[in-house]
Amino acid sequence: MPAASQPVAQTALPGAVPQTPAAAESAASAVTAPAAADADTARPLKSQLAVPHELSPWSMFLSADILVKIVMSGLAFASLVTWTILIAKTFELSVIQRKLKGALKRIGNARSLAEAQLALGERQGVLPSLLEAAMHEARLSAGISGDNGIKERAATRFAEISRAEGRRIRFGMGMLATIGSTSPFVGLFGTVWGIMNSFIGISKAQTTNLAVVAPGIAEALLATAIGLAAAIPAVIIYNHFARVTKTYLELVARASGAAARLLSRDLDRGNAGVIARAAE
Repeated sequence: MPAASQPVAQTALPGAVPQTPAAAESAASAVTAPAAADADTARPLKSQLAVPHELSPWSMFLSADILVKIVMSGLAFASLVTWTILIAKTFELSVIQRKLKGALKRIGNARSLAEAQLALGERQGVLPSLLEAAMHEARLSAGISGDNGIKERAATRFAEISRAEGRRIRFGMGMLATIGSTSPFVGLFGTVWGIMNSFIGISKAQTTNLAVVAPGIAEALLATAIGLAAAIPAVIIYNHFARVTKTYLELVARASGAAARLLSRDLDRGNAGVIARAAE
């Protein structure tokens, strides 16, 4: 009996279809083909989500909202104004400081207003203006007794000239102060506006994928970066010119004192009439 049952165990089941190797291979390829197609489709989609476009500053500027572009352009113009003021004021301050120091050195040995004017010649500047104001006041006060009155009136003229020179030399510094104090907030406004538009785009796309969200937020943050790039140099340059201007105004005060001393010497010598005739 055991020997008779062995052939029965090795026979195929009734109704079963024998499967050849070629049929098995085609069935396996049919199963794996959709999976491979899905993988090939997912790869480009993944790369497209990872880098939707080039994230360079220029490309982010071009793809930004129109209001954010206006903010960025205004901040870039403000930065250009800052560096223009730096170049112009540096040249101006260096020239006028050198001229005023040279003028003070020339009149160092002058004994009277007339000698000081002869030493300076036809030069222009704050010191010649101070000497001219002293001579003009002496001419107008000719025949008036009392030297103290002449000195007081001349001192008021010197103060007016000094204030006018201070206003002239500070020209442009107000623009630096404005740029330094407002540029970060202007850039922040552009950032807030850009992020708001980015979130609106996210809600429309119905996705929270970072590759989709990041470019819009990066474009918005670029406005803040440009605002800081405009504000930080403006503040530093303003502080620098504040120190340089203070030094120059101290030289102007020295020039005013020199003119006052020359006028006082002439008055103490009793040369008020001589001064008036020299001024004429």
